[in-house]
This record gives sequence, structure tokens and C-alpha cells, in this order.
Amino acid sequence: MSDARSTSTTTAVPAAPAAGPVLTSVVPNTGPAAGNNNVTLNGSGFAGVTAVTFGTAPALTYTVNSTTKITAVAPPGTGSVAVTVKNPGGTSGPVTYTYAAAPALASVTPSQGPASGGTTVVLTGTGLSAASAVMFGATPATTFTVDSATQITAVAPAGSGAVPVTVTTPGGTTGPVYFFYLTAPSLLSATPAQGPASGGTGVTLRGADLTGATSVLFGATPAPAFTVDSPTQITAVTPAGGGTVQVAVVTPAGSSNPVAFTYVPAPLLSGLSPGQGPVDPGAVITLTGSGLTTATAVRFGAAPAAFSVLSDTTITASAPAGPAGTVLVTVTTPGGTSNSLPYTRISAPQI
Repeated sequence: MSDARSTSTTTAVPAAPAAGPVLTSVVPNTGPAAGNNNVTLNGSGFAGVTAVTFGTAPALTYTVNSTTKITAVAPPGTGSVAVTVKNPGGTSGPVTYTYAAAPALASVTPSQGPASGGTTVVLTGTGLSAASAVMFGATPATTFTVDSATQITAVAPAGSGAVPVTVTTPGGTTGPVYFFYLTAPSLLSATPAQGPASGGTGVTLRGADLTGATSVLFGATPAPAFTVDSPTQITAVTPAGGGTVQVAVVTPAGSSNPVAFTYVPAPLLSGLSPGQGPVDPGAVITLTGSGLTTATAVRFGAAPAAFSVLSDTTITASAPAGPAGTVLVTVTTPGGTSNSLPYTRISAPQI
């Protein structure tokens, strides 16, 4: 009796090969040539990733966050390279990553401005395209415009002292160039504080931070000449003008507070009474006219006389001694010297 046995066989089904990764983007897709830039790789099929490469260089480090996201640190490099992801299923298609040249700054013009900010400056250098920040010390520029790869126009924020100016691009941050914040000038006094309407008066202005003055203004009119004697003093010549005006000094840091200067009209004599007197001193003479309030001198010829100002239209003077004959009487004020009127000295009769 034969023993019949039935047998069965099982055929192994080979496992499906793992799917290769798909890389759709690298964010950011630019970075410095020195590397060390943190980037995010987006895509799918990132399970079991065994390599992330930038061109032929492996990422410095990478972390598989999920099947759709990897964070990596770019290695050093140059130009544009293909980023790929590899797993047991294969290698992804490439996504381009560009190494940006490091930017550099050569100058900032002007290199100084007021502490209040608002100065428009031009930064020159190289590799300035795609600038993402312009910093004045720790403070960002109020605004900036990338004019070209070699120039940026920026507006300085408020600040103080000397600050380093830097530009940041995808290629990194430049070394500094320096911008100097200046203190606005201030005025304490103008001496003398008045002068003739015709101008030409030498005035000493005292204050602080006057170095670098670019103009001295009497109202809206610039002084025809001025000299910066020191950080605390300027000597200026008044322009022609009228009334009381505000004097200000302008420097690259701004305009000073004002101090007053008064233009005094030239005095005018219309009468002298009496018109004659003795050769001896002491005769009291009344002068009438206008613009006499600020009289500084009354002269009979070249000889000064004692006087009293009674009003803007009247002065009394004590005629000095002199020889017989006619002399010309004048009044001097900060507004100038008046026209002259004759005064005649008469000798006492001989007995």
C-alpha cells in the first residue's frame, strides 16, 4: 500500500522598492559663500534619507523633520549648485541653491549729519544687490534703496557719536564704515546786538558747537562774510536789513537757536537851537530830529559833547569850548552818523 502525500509550495513576493525622494524647494535659495546658512528643504518621500548634498559637498548637518521637510546647514561653496536628497529609493531631482559673494563697503557720503537723523547718504562698495538691511550701529536706516550692485542710497536714523554702518545681503554682512552724528549748534549772544540798516557791522556770535558752520543768517539773509574763530565763537559781517531779525548759525548738524539783532535807522537832524553860542564851554543846545534814542555821541566838529537823550526826537547837549567860527554838529548812533548842522561860536565883545 502506497502512501500518497500532497505537497504545496509558496512563492515569495518581492518587496516593492522604496520610492525615491522628490525635492520641490530650498528656502532660502541663496546664502553666503562661507556656508553655515540654515535652509529648509521641502518635498516628499523623505523617509530614510541618507544624504543631503549641495553640489558635490554634503550638508554640514541635516535633520529629517518629516517625510516632507528637512532642515539642513549649507556647506561653503561658490556660484550656483544643485541640491539633492538621497534615500534607499534613489536621489531626488535637483533644486538650485546660489552662493552669493560677500558684500563689502568702501565709503559713506556724507560721513556726518545731525543727531536728529534724516541725512541722505550714499553707500558705495561691492556685492550690494539684494541688500536686506542697512544698519547705523544697532538702528536700521529709516529707508534705503539699492541703486546697483555697487551703490545704496539710505536715510540715516537718529543717533549720537560715531556709529558703524553695515549692509546685509544673502552673502553676509559687510565690514563697517563710520558715520558721525553731530551736535546742533547753539547761540548765546550777538555783540553788538544792533547796527545800521546799511549793514557792514562786525558782530561776534558766542555759543557752542559752531565748528563747521556753513552759513550765518540774519533773518533770511546770509552774512556776506563770517569767520569761525573757535567752536564757541564766530565773527560775522551784517548784511543790509531792517527792524529786528533772528540770527542763526547753520552747520551740517542743523540750525542753531536764534538770537536777536536790531537794525537801527541812521539818525537825522532837523534843527539845532540856539544856533550860536560863546567860545567858552557850557552852552546848552537842543538838537531835534529822528532816530536819536540810541545816540552814542554828539560832536561839535571833532570835539565830543556831554549830552542827554530826552526822546527819539530830542537831545540836549553841552557845547564844548572852541574857537570862534562855525562848526558842524552831528549825532552818532548804532545806525550811523547823522547829517550835520552848523553851530557858530561868537567871541565875547572887547571892552
